[in-house]
Amino acid sequence: MKYLFIHQNFPGQFLHLLRHLHAQGGNELVFISETGSGAMPWVRRVGYRMPPPAKVGGPPPVGEIAHAMERAAQVARAARTLRDLGFMPDIIIGHHGWGELLDLGDVYPGVPVLGYYEFFYHPSGLDVGFDPEFPFSPASAPMVRARNTLNLQALAQPGWGHSPTRFQRDTYPDWARPRITLLREGVDLAQCRPDPAAATRPFALGDVRISPHEKLVTYVARDLEPYRGFHVFMRALPRILRARPDVRVVVVGGDGVSYGTPPPQGCWLERMLAELGAWIDPARVHFVGRLPYDRFLDLLRRSDAHVYLTYPFVLSWSLREAMACGCAIVGSDTAPVREFLHDGKTARLVPFLEPRRIADGVLELLEDRALSRHLRGRVRAQAVRTLDMGDYMARYMALVARLTGKPACMDDAARAMMA
Repeated sequence: MKYLFIHQNFPGQFLHLLRHLHAQGGNELVFISETGSGAMPWVRRVGYRMPPPAKVGGPPPVGEIAHAMERAAQVARAARTLRDLGFMPDIIIGHHGWGELLDLGDVYPGVPVLGYYEFFYHPSGLDVGFDPEFPFSPASAPMVRARNTLNLQALAQPGWGHSPTRFQRDTYPDWARPRITLLREGVDLAQCRPDPAAATRPFALGDVRISPHEKLVTYVARDLEPYRGFHVFMRALPRILRARPDVRVVVVGGDGVSYGTPPPQGCWLERMLAELGAWIDPARVHFVGRLPYDRFLDLLRRSDAHVYLTYPFVLSWSLREAMACGCAIVGSDTAPVREFLHDGKTARLVPFLEPRRIADGVLELLEDRALSRHLRGRVRAQAVRTLDMGDYMARYMALVARLTGKPACMDDAARAMMA
């Protein structure tokens, strides 16, 4: 089959699917993107360039919509060139978040479109107003609703969608959900696996050296910011460090902002260090930036207590990987986390907004070895049961086959799911 992928940052959410389709053989893979890294010689990449953002009057969502319309036009231009060169895809797969798919029906009318629906914004009840430290003015509610313009444009067009979690799918209106398949993303369970002996060996990460006699607490986010609970995690550290002199902490994440807004000055790491000052011992708390994937997995395997916090918002891939690695997880008691973890059964869930309770959850897992072993084993088993990459790919292929009517390249597992 011929596949056309669209994502402004190659390969986006489609890394594993691209690898799977290549391994199947017999598929032609073309990818339109603006940026991206990683070598996939079997994928034909077609780039597009965005002009500098035009100055648009009105509130911020108006500028976002104008930028998305320009992005849709650039993607359509690239697709039109492909069409004129003779490429006719059997299906178009992409992400609706930046407006890239909006004009493709004009280029390839009748070709099925499978779009990734990530999140539908609400002025209350989810991420907005969740954290009282960052109060939300009801006068801003129209601006939040306006951010759904691209979502609504996508839903008004022909095509099908999928979301990676039930929580994310259910942020969409009732009338939209029948057209959005819940397709939980999988994990490479062979690559993301526990290493019970990791804690018995010295561990090194750059200049950080951790002995087998020390306890390691880990925290991971793409960027260190409030949406991922960085501020409350930092406030939990003094209690952990006082209670356990043998604890070392490794914090993974960049200094940018993936979600929400930056602080008035500097970055969130600088702000939290300024707030906490001498309570954060730099000899025991290490901020290592972003890591290569293999080193990230090594860190998870060595972790004695892994902290994952999030607003009621999009779930991070890192939680799935921590589950597969059999981490002893302290997670926020928020809806996206509760979909994957259960308190006392696969993790210890704690209130997002309470640093003391976060610290107590970490200390409990460090001190109660039997509980830690129990949670590690159960969370790995949960990952094997629900996050297997083979099952994920089979469900993906079954959905593609249903939309295209072309099941020729499906494997046995995918055919069974269509039966």
